[in-house]
Amino acid sequence: MMNSKTPDSGAFVWVWLPSAVEPVVAGKLTADGNRLVFNYGKSYLARENAIPLYAPECPLQAGRIPLLPGLSMPACIRDGSPDAWGRRIIINRKLGSKGAKADPAQLDELTYLLESGSDRTGALDFQRSATEYEPRGTGTASLQQLAQAADLVEQGLPLSQELDQALLHGTSLGGARPKAQVDDDDRKYIAKFSSTTDLYSVVKAEFVAMRLAALCGLNVAKVSLTSALQKDVLLIERFDRIKSNAGWQRHLMVSALSMLALDEMMARYASYEDLAELIRHRFADASATLRELFSRLVFNILCGNTDDHARNHAAFWDGQQLRLTPAYDICPQNRTGREASQAMLIAGGDRMSRISSCLNAAGHFLLSRDQALAIVEHQLACIIEHWNAVCTDAGLTETDRALLWGRQFLNPYAFDDLEGDAAALKAMANDARASYPGVG
Repeated sequence: MMNSKTPDSGAFVWVWLPSAVEPVVAGKLTADGNRLVFNYGKSYLARENAIPLYAPECPLQAGRIPLLPGLSMPACIRDGSPDAWGRRIIINRKLGSKGAKADPAQLDELTYLLESGSDRTGALDFQRSATEYEPRGTGTASLQQLAQAADLVEQGLPLSQELDQALLHGTSLGGARPKAQVDDDDRKYIAKFSSTTDLYSVVKAEFVAMRLAALCGLNVAKVSLTSALQKDVLLIERFDRIKSNAGWQRHLMVSALSMLALDEMMARYASYEDLAELIRHRFADASATLRELFSRLVFNILCGNTDDHARNHAAFWDGQQLRLTPAYDICPQNRTGREASQAMLIAGGDRMSRISSCLNAAGHFLLSRDQALAIVEHQLACIIEHWNAVCTDAGLTETDRALLWGRQFLNPYAFDDLEGDAAALKAMANDARASYPGVG
């Protein structure tokens, strides 16, 4: 039996079961030295519709669940904790305004779980009580207020109580860039704001990449552009929420980092090869999923998104099967030279941002070389065909277009070692870069 209140040494884990609009308490996360361990509650285990939070890691069983090797807390629960931006806001609230100088290690993981907003990615939340669910960060605010609050946090300036509550709503969202959550009547959005440190329009570049990815046939989150306080704002429609007649349903999600049983300190070992193997064994419709993942890898390289780390890949979990979520955070990264590498290994020890690396790894995705070549050719043709129209939709300036084209998008390094049956891809990219003034 669990106590109705938990001290600072623990947090109760609440979950939205499939199709539910209200959460139930699943169990308790308890501090054990420097580790956090989880056990399901007796009432949860007795439910006919109970599902494991993620079966390979937290199977439905009584007692404390042993942590997987190398982990300090269950990875599928860590997925619900805020990342860099959310942690900065919480430090601002708890310890005073510090801006970019904020040290996330000043607070422990339980504090981040219990102080962040309740409308977090996935279908978990964390409470001090096992009997009373009290959502945090439910206030509403205009996009202008949210943009103002994000600006102040970036500068390390204090927030008014109103702005503090407005920004709390989005503290549980992942990533490092300034962002907040925006709720509409029947949709929820993540709003990404321009940063004071941006050297070019990063949010417009992400819009362009996401739109082009969709045009290439990838399954991606829906995006749109707006503005607030004369700054660009990217709106990403949340795919982990469904509005039903009874209320909001939530999808359980698991990051690739968790599926690979890794934590942040081990993230450099995450690889597409290992994720592909996991897909073959655990995913519904493995063949189509492998083709989709390979296509995302190719597109990341073609658009210059080297930030494809294992938290930027995720799957829905329904208690029995995994399904790849729509792609998100496809954002071309600032790049000054030619050579680049992906955040995730591709296969073996190779993480170089080259199409040849993709082609060499095709077998891991159950694709023939000819199938892999066709995917790359299709994406190249699609990017080239739609580049100007999508940039125009984004209101991207000629300066930013010239900065992105040939540097982030279709960087020569991605193609310069292609030969034989892949030489035509290199020629396509060369011709496309040559067709725009100022790039080559």
